[in-house]
Amino acid sequence: MSDLWEVISDPHRRALVQLLADGEKSVSALAARFPVSRSAISQHLLLLVEAGLVTARKEGRNRLYRLHDAGALRLQKMFDTFWSNELDLLLTEAKHIHDN
Repeated sequence: MSDLWEVISDPHRRALVQLLADGEKSVSALAARFPVSRSAISQHLLLLVEAGLVTARKEGRNRLYRLHDAGALRLQKMFDTFWSNELDLLLTEAKHIHDN
């Protein structure tokens, strides 16, 4: 799943990104915040890693996750482009309605 829109469309993955914005966390700490299994959270984290939004490192028996700076910038640019395009379309439509 490499489509960034698809990756962040899931509410659990969006929540994981928000939690990781506060800094590095273990999978156990992250999973404790959700009503789903640790295994399910691990699968969501794997998709975020594959998409380049999150990085993982192993420390002893723990796997620690954090936001990947380049991935976060890519996500921000994607949203900026989306909203710029959507606002341009809205303005064009408003002008069209006003002129008619």
